[in-house]
Parts: sequence; C-alpha cells; structure tokens
Amino acid sequence: MSASVSPVEPDTCSAKGCTSPAVWALLWNNPKLHTPERRKTWLACETHRSSLADFLGARAFLKDVVAHPSESAADR
Repeated sequence: MSASVSPVEPDTCSAKGCTSPAVWALLWNNPKLHTPERRKTWLACETHRSSLADFLGARAFLKDVVAHPSESAADR
C-alpha cells in the first residue's frame, strides 16, 4: 500500500482575504511581548507588501523585509 502525497500549497499573503502567493517576508516583533532577538513573520504578496509594512512600521514593530523563497527556488 502506498501513501498518497498531496501537493504542497504555496505560502500565501497574510493580508486579510488575500490568497496570492507570498513573495516577501516581513520580520517583526512587539517589544512589549517579545525579546529583542525574537522575530515573528508576516508573508506578503507584491500588492500588500507596502500596506503590511506601513502597519507594522507605524507601531515600530517592523524589523526587516526579505524575499520569501519561492517553492521552485527551494526545490533547486
């Protein structure tokens, strides 16, 4: 008997209601809750990168924005 392998779904944008593939990782932390080295991650599509970064930046939570590896790049 062989186990069926379901296809891996691509990571999607963290913006509410968005189902677009993630291409950016926004690394953040809330200094009132997290140690300085801790990083939480929100994923963003190209469309929502700015709005999510603006939201985190206005609260001084945003630490970095980096490219989110695509599924095809991870397979290489």
